Amino acid sequence: MFFGGLAIFLFGIKYMGDGLQLVAGDRLRELLDKYTSNPLMGVIAGIVVTILLQTSTGTTVLAIGLVNAGFMKFRQAIGVIMGANIGTTITAFIIGLKISEYALPIIAVGTFLIFFLKNKKANNYGQVIFGFGALFYGLNLMGDGLRPLRDLDVFVELTLNMSTNPLLGVLIGTIFTVSVQSSSAAIGLLQQLYAQGAMDLPAALPVLFGDNIGTTITAVLASLGASLAAKRAALTHVIFNVVGTIIVLIFVGPYIRMMEFLEGQFNLNPEMTIAVAHGIFNVTNVMIQLPFIGFLAWIVIKILPGKESVIEFNAQNLDPTLINQSSSIALGQAKKETLRMAQLSAEGLKEALNFVETKQKKSAELTYQFEDAVNNLDKKITDYLVRISTNSLTAADSRLHSVLLDTVRDIERVGDHMENIVELAEYQVTNKVKLSDEAMTDIRDMFTYTLDTLDKAIESLDKDDTDIAKEVMEMEEKIDKMERKYRKKHIIRLNEGLCEGSAGIIFADMISNLERIGDHSVNIAETVINE
Repeated sequence: MFFGGLAIFLFGIKYMGDGLQLVAGDRLRELLDKYTSNPLMGVIAGIVVTILLQTSTGTTVLAIGLVNAGFMKFRQAIGVIMGANIGTTITAFIIGLKISEYALPIIAVGTFLIFFLKNKKANNYGQVIFGFGALFYGLNLMGDGLRPLRDLDVFVELTLNMSTNPLLGVLIGTIFTVSVQSSSAAIGLLQQLYAQGAMDLPAALPVLFGDNIGTTITAVLASLGASLAAKRAALTHVIFNVVGTIIVLIFVGPYIRMMEFLEGQFNLNPEMTIAVAHGIFNVTNVMIQLPFIGFLAWIVIKILPGKESVIEFNAQNLDPTLINQSSSIALGQAKKETLRMAQLSAEGLKEALNFVETKQKKSAELTYQFEDAVNNLDKKITDYLVRISTNSLTAADSRLHSVLLDTVRDIERVGDHMENIVELAEYQVTNKVKLSDEAMTDIRDMFTYTLDTLDKAIESLDKDDTDIAKEVMEMEEKIDKMERKYRKKHIIRLNEGLCEGSAGIIFADMISNLERIGDHSVNIAETVINE
């Protein structure tokens, strides 16, 4: 009963978090991007995002992604991680509300919204409500399953030992949280044990502190084999929680007496007592360590030295003050940024080729990051050009303005196609689809030639060279011929049984995306010729 309840509880947390993400859409990432200008704002953003995600690890992973992308500095990410620790306490407070008896009706409401309404938004809210109900239903089952523990001599002796030896409680809390990979589940279990009378407060609170250390292990595991920024963020999470636990263990006697006083004074139920203890611990920990963010970052960088390769998402050349001062100079800056955007698309295409060939996950992640960077610059450059267009432009500036608008659109489409290629390669990995050696050679050849064509198109724009642009036109004709030739060759392989049908679809879609990249390269070159 306990393990079944734990499973339903974990599912409820995950399902509710997924539903909240669907309701919030892309706003979570935007929230972290916009509102982390200083450590305090980072803490607040971390709290809000963790409440919506229902997982501090998820918030940490989002922050890591933004650091990798160049949207956020490492020091800003520390504030977000601190906020995530406070945000994760909300689940314990929800449990403390004691609405378990309404769990099944809540699940029923969620089910109705998911299955009987055809509105997508209603379905998403239904997912949140269903997950919320499942969380409480799982808790009910966990509580019923744990009730016999009160009468077990071994367990009674263990809790007595934890009361006199807080370090034992910390160790047990850490081990259990690592085992279930969820601090919310571990704290939910602790709330149930305390509510059942199977554990007193001096035994329960050290376990609670151990849960906070255990939750960092998930981030550590997620960072293995990941980027340096990911490793640093995970280490920050560990140091932050370990230091907080050491501080509270020094004052564990007064802390226990304070919680006993609050429990009696405000007539808190057992579950809410643990939730309040968890909240006070994390809020105090943040207040103590927040002024030392710079020192914490310095320690982490000393432990994990090195320079992280960062994709710079944000525009580097778009100075808004130039728009009113000189349209010509502003257009020159917009061209610089467009060329940088084009270079990022070429780098992303190289990573896409690496992933197609090696199937290394890091290449796929980098491709998606390059694509995100291209999309971001598409918006920034387009907005900048729109603002320039409000000024009176010379005939030459007007032509360049038009060229840049068209080019930005073409580069953005290159980003979409490289993302499509990676998704096809991921589908190939997931479904164990094997392409023949000959098919892989054809893809590699076409990929390399398409990359050369894109590089030439970027060069023609950079140098404003019509000869190079004409060369791009000829190269693109060859790409079209390659696509037709390789498609025919693949049909022959399929007929001869050398490749399976699903491999044929992947191959055809990949070379089709490459051919479209060739088309966009020509579009860029044509603007140079027509200019």
